Amino acid sequence: MSPWNAANTWTAWSVPESADPRGPLDLANAATVVLDARNTVIGWSPAAESLLGHPGEAVIGQPVDVLLGSHPADSGRGSVHDLPSSGSDTRMARHRDGHAVQVVVVVCPLTGGGPAARILLIAELESLRLTETRRAMLHGLTTQSAIGLAVYDTDLRLTWANTAHDHEVGRPLAEYRGRTADELYPDGALLTLDGRTLNEVMHQVIDTGEPVIDLHYRGKLPSDPGKDHVWSCSYYRLLDADGRVLGVCEDAFDITDRYEAQNRLALLVEAGRRIGTTLDMSVTAQEIADVAVPDFASAVTVDLERAVLEGGEPGTEGAADSVYVRVAARCDPRTAAEAVLPVPYPDEGEPLPGHEGEPVRRVRYPRGSPQLRSLASGGRVLDENTLVVPLRTRSGTMGLVTFVRTGRPTVFDNGEVALADELTARAAVSIDNARRFTRERGASRTLQRQLLPQHLPQQPAVDVAHRYLPTDDVTGVGGDWAEVIPLSGARVGLVVGDVVGHGLQAAATMGRLRTTVEALARLDMAPDELLTRLDDLVGRSPERHPGLLEDTADGGPAGAGGLYPDVAIGVTCLYAVYDPVSRRCAMARAGHLPPAIVTPDGSCAFPELPAGPPLGLGGMPFEAVETELPEGSLIALFTNGLVEARDRDIDDQLDTLSRLLSDGHGRPLEELCDRAVAELRPDGAATDDTALLLVRTRQLGAAQVCVWELPAEPVVVGRARELVTGQLGEWGLDELAFATELVVSELVTNAVRYAGGPLHLRLIRDRALLCEVADAGHTSPHLRHSTVEDEGGRGLFIVAQLVQRWGTRYTSSGKIIWTEQEFPDGADGV
Repeated sequence: MSPWNAANTWTAWSVPESADPRGPLDLANAATVVLDARNTVIGWSPAAESLLGHPGEAVIGQPVDVLLGSHPADSGRGSVHDLPSSGSDTRMARHRDGHAVQVVVVVCPLTGGGPAARILLIAELESLRLTETRRAMLHGLTTQSAIGLAVYDTDLRLTWANTAHDHEVGRPLAEYRGRTADELYPDGALLTLDGRTLNEVMHQVIDTGEPVIDLHYRGKLPSDPGKDHVWSCSYYRLLDADGRVLGVCEDAFDITDRYEAQNRLALLVEAGRRIGTTLDMSVTAQEIADVAVPDFASAVTVDLERAVLEGGEPGTEGAADSVYVRVAARCDPRTAAEAVLPVPYPDEGEPLPGHEGEPVRRVRYPRGSPQLRSLASGGRVLDENTLVVPLRTRSGTMGLVTFVRTGRPTVFDNGEVALADELTARAAVSIDNARRFTRERGASRTLQRQLLPQHLPQQPAVDVAHRYLPTDDVTGVGGDWAEVIPLSGARVGLVVGDVVGHGLQAAATMGRLRTTVEALARLDMAPDELLTRLDDLVGRSPERHPGLLEDTADGGPAGAGGLYPDVAIGVTCLYAVYDPVSRRCAMARAGHLPPAIVTPDGSCAFPELPAGPPLGLGGMPFEAVETELPEGSLIALFTNGLVEARDRDIDDQLDTLSRLLSDGHGRPLEELCDRAVAELRPDGAATDDTALLLVRTRQLGAAQVCVWELPAEPVVVGRARELVTGQLGEWGLDELAFATELVVSELVTNAVRYAGGPLHLRLIRDRALLCEVADAGHTSPHLRHSTVEDEGGRGLFIVAQLVQRWGTRYTSSGKIIWTEQEFPDGADGV
């Protein structure tokens, strides 16, 4: 509360400003009547005229009976002769205007001769009772009040104090009279006027006359030096009847309990504001330490079970083999040297999730320590100046919070223990929420790692680099993906897709689609055919056919607006196949943005690809476009999250991407990825997930590829064996000659026998030896196991045993049977 100023000064309505502390029966103030021996009025004071209204000349010489009547309790008419010879009595006096005034009459007999026999002091009964009430009040304040009262003279030295003040000081007034307030409380300080002393405040009151109300002052009592007390103090100037300054009066009321309760409440409010602002357990633990130090404790440590930090459930209560990690600590630097706490030591185990690269500070509690006792009992432990409170949830104890105090006071009272419980309970809720988040985030990231390749495999056909940035910061996963798929004939499939939505549901849908695309790509499908098959599968998803799903517990289907709606409908996808031998690239898209293609001269273009509808919508066929790319061309496949922003036009973003790719087409792909993400997503956030795949094309030259055209005649089989053997000799692959001769002999023989037309034999020296036989037939051979009675059918089985992989892919003019053999040790591929 702010000190009062002159505008706040006031006078109690019940105390007139002219009130005289001497009282109405004081000789200087009382209505005085002088009587002779016959009770005739011979003297009449102005106060008497003021009280009863009769002027002196009208009263002098009259018997006093005309003024004073009987006692109020008497019904008859009384006489002044009824008054006691001395002492006081209550009478009914007659006012000049005729009304009765109840008065108190004090009789004072006179001696020594002369006409005056006695004096009557008359005062109104109500005024006298008010005066007596004030005196009783002052006596109560002096002897019984809990408010400490003290009077300081103009030199600010104490001259008087009441009983409550004596009790606080612990000594009688005579032993400390004459001291100043700063001498009585040398370590005290004002809480509401920082930097000022009590002496300065009292000087101000004496000089200005303005009272100062409700100053909060903290200090130690001489009678209780071990504890700080807080008082609410008020000061006002004292004046005598003539207006001279006598000094200043201090009234002080001990509000220590209220002040501590307010501080505890304020600390709880601060804890509610500061604890639990993030879903990081270490940050939350540090928040409780920062809130508690230094206002509540000198030092605070927070130790959590390692399993909890990894997102797991807390162990059983009091488990001796549990590993605890120091995640937060704070000490008041003024008392840090006096705090005794268990010291953590580095743990060389696995780093904590989200804190890779940071040392793990494991802590071991000494035998008999408060921490071990708390773990054993499952409850809080108070040991002298140390308070240990467990962080508990329904599942068990997640860790411990240790509060340590040094200096004074060193002990925690019941209210402070309850406060520590409340602080720890709030932190436990936030830490448990963070633990659950860590677990869910870990599960989400594990799912993401399983659904997406973490590292794209090196391909002889292309150099690649990629980036993936999810929008969902909570789970860290999304529905966009990009991938490079190795295909037969040294070709490579390039795919990028975008699932509607974010989070786990979109990631699960992405995983299904990615697996499907890879399976279809391994069948060597053309881009338009692959998208057609994928569109058919998505169109038959549970969302389109809710009857395929089992009913949920509430009777409704899980899809189609149920608990788990399918988000596959509306997925966009771009699929391309690049052949490093012919340098031809075929691509098709389903509602996706076209790729950016940068030629070696730095020119960038977005090819005109028929858009096609998003997957699952149907209606329009997909069309593929094939183009020839110079060696060293740069292809950028991306999702709309890279180029779409609320505050920027997509055309401007595409122009920026084009400029970046053109200017940096010769730079390393990893660097180019970083530059593109940094410029197109400068704040690191976007409205949609982002996937970016950069590909630089290569070409397999004549030294790595050999092609022969052969007639479809039986005699050509021998010629094929000779050609293959000679070429392998030139390549230094004689160890593969025998197996390759058998493979070529079988494949060419089958082509001559069953297909017809001109044959093409091709050898490719890549990371493996690829052998391909193309014919005009459209029937694929099948591997089967022949019985002992069969005369044929064993050739393809033998081929499968000699090679690592084999398969069939169809072309517009027929089919190609291909095989792949690994190089022997010591032989080099590309």
